[in-house]
Amino acid sequence: MSAFPQAPHFHPARAIDEVADFLADPVKAADFPHILLRFRNDRAADEVGLADLDDAQWVAHFGRFAPLPGSLPEPLALRYHGHQFRVYNPDIGDGRGFLFAQMHDRNGRLIDFGTKGSGQTPYSRFGDGRLTLKGAVREILATEMLEALGVETSRTLSVIETGEQLHRGDEPSPTRSAVLVRMSHGHIRIGSFQRLANLGEDENLRRLVGYALKHYYGEEAGEDGPVRLLRHVVARTARLAASFMASGFVHGVLNSDNINISGESFDYGPWRWTPSFDPGFTAAYFDEQGLYAFGRQAEAIHWDVAQLANSLLGIADRDALVEAIEGYAPAYREAIVTRVLWRLGVAPRGPRDDIAAVTALETALYATRASIDRFYFDWAGGRLRHPDEEGLYAGDEFTALAAALASHQSARSLDHDYWARPQPCAMLIDEVEAIWAPIAASDDWSALENKIRDIRQLGEAMSL
Repeated sequence: MSAFPQAPHFHPARAIDEVADFLADPVKAADFPHILLRFRNDRAADEVGLADLDDAQWVAHFGRFAPLPGSLPEPLALRYHGHQFRVYNPDIGDGRGFLFAQMHDRNGRLIDFGTKGSGQTPYSRFGDGRLTLKGAVREILATEMLEALGVETSRTLSVIETGEQLHRGDEPSPTRSAVLVRMSHGHIRIGSFQRLANLGEDENLRRLVGYALKHYYGEEAGEDGPVRLLRHVVARTARLAASFMASGFVHGVLNSDNINISGESFDYGPWRWTPSFDPGFTAAYFDEQGLYAFGRQAEAIHWDVAQLANSLLGIADRDALVEAIEGYAPAYREAIVTRVLWRLGVAPRGPRDDIAAVTALETALYATRASIDRFYFDWAGGRLRHPDEEGLYAGDEFTALAAALASHQSARSLDHDYWARPQPCAMLIDEVEAIWAPIAASDDWSALENKIRDIRQLGEAMSL
């Protein structure tokens, strides 16, 4: 392997050393029989000074997991418990992934490099520690689309095919395998706090609070540190829930071990974009009660954050924690207005007018046959941009919506080529399957490559 290129903004970190003694276990990556680079996200890599790696260096670090200079000397599997579909499970942890490295990005933010499919750990239980290649492709699509829609999400940095044949009960087997590396600001889950509280490790709980405040929120720990951390997590997760709703996205598995205290979405399994504004739409076939349905995601995330509050009861004032968790509902109400107006591309006018506009919009969406993506595309800037030849917006609900938006001004340039297209960029399950099919059949990756370009065009248009 050639010498490691170090860009001026390559700043490796080892912040996790502050808490690794009680938070993580050193592990080794699987020795894969085959390494074939399938996806590298140079746009994300450039933010941490890694875009100049050649392909051989890339696969050495993200397929064989040679340590990045100056960062962690060995991977760490994180320890956590969690509520899974509201049932407490103390027998979990990083079972097919680990924290591989830490960096600081151009803006000085701590960035964690986590993996998926990198091999067995002490928490694998009966799992093989692997990831299907189809699962990796799905995670690329989810993270690219969510990023384009302004959702705080982990980002898929790398996907490498690993040459193993995996057997899975919920898809055709044997199937191809992969290892994925994701970048995120934070890698600490609510479940890690739950584990420490469950074990009565109050001093380590205080240390983890201090770590989170320092590295995710730029604050020092103190007597009121647990309450301040909870307030931050309440605000960030309320915004995340609102972003899911504005995007039409259904995560599928919002267990407390899948909620990151930095407020980023991550770990994409049975996700879906809902075809219409259907509050009962679910992503996971095993979510038989609709616990994590589209319209219940804010409730589910609130419940998870309440488990964080419960975990802090031993080291913080109960009344202050209750007050903090009660801030979730107003934070969500504010965030949903902000996120919907942003996606629509209109400037806020004031609470009364903005709430009325968002209420009218949700009522209209519920009534129309149009998909959420199609609606936001047709109504970009707050006005219907062309004649409604299909009669999608003919009902009284859209008359009311037009009236509610009449005083709002456009806040987005519509000069980008994206807005001249006949159809919006969307991510419904039929297209996901259509993108995977030629990869499975003939190793043809062109549909995925084209879709990534399409999504990034959407992201450019939304940022103007």
